Amino acid sequence: MTVTVRQATAADARDIAAIRVTSWRSAYDGLIPSALLERLDVRFEAQRRAQNWPRYHTDPRSVEFLALRSGHAVGWASVGPCRDDDVGAGVRGELFALYALPAQWSTGVGHALMTAAEESLRSSGFRSASLWVLDGNERAAAFYERHGWREDGSVKDDERIVGSTGIPALRERRRVRDLAEEIPC
Repeated sequence: MTVTVRQATAADARDIAAIRVTSWRSAYDGLIPSALLERLDVRFEAQRRAQNWPRYHTDPRSVEFLALRSGHAVGWASVGPCRDDDVGAGVRGELFALYALPAQWSTGVGHALMTAAEESLRSSGFRSASLWVLDGNERAAAFYERHGWREDGSVKDDERIVGSTGIPALRERRRVRDLAEEIPC
């Protein structure tokens, strides 16, 4: 079964939310406290994403992709200008998210999304890009490593997900990629 990738629209908010919640619960089991994973809600995520779609896409370089297999949404990726404070505006792109349904892991969905994401970043004029990986997420780190994304030593503690729960911030490690470099995968 072939994977196709297309640009996502606000109408895809429900599919994106389902992919995000399902993959988070599986990929981050044991890495993120279960209390946080259990409170993820597809309906809430879909509503939030649909409401914020215009704000997320004010910059034309901010693009989301949906991977489809047999007409069903099986993966999602999001890219745009880097949000990191230590990088000048417009200098570097960022891969904000790349998720596939757990049943689709190691089937080419992630690779297809990565190819589309990197091409979008290049066509937006970015020569390099970065992403953040949850500390301890060895599966994701290995995937990104195979695709030429290397740790640059930057670490951050992200409080966006934990909010006021009393759970410590999530530690993330940055990876960067020279988008001109050819990577055989």
